[in-house]
Amino acid sequence: MAQQIAEKALKAYLYSQGEELVVGHSVEELCQWAAELDPAFKRLGGEVSILDNYYIPTRYPNGLPASIPAKVFNKKAATDALALAEKTLSLVRKKLIK
Repeated sequence: MAQQIAEKALKAYLYSQGEELVVGHSVEELCQWAAELDPAFKRLGGEVSILDNYYIPTRYPNGLPASIPAKVFNKKAATDALALAEKTLSLVRKKLIK
């Protein structure tokens, strides 16, 4: 969910800047796109790109070789991911309020 929160927030920012079609799910790529409009997103992309690792494996039981998400992702991983999602939301909010 943290990955999706960051993804949707970045897409909202891009749409708010006049983009008409924002496709893709990579938080890193969306940050790169947003950085073309505002350099603050370049730094954010380096920090939150780890969320891309959660896109498939946390949502699909067969997304991890020889394991399941419940065995691989623990409370610390979830807490860290949520903090990165909040960081993304915080920057997007700040940019949208301007």
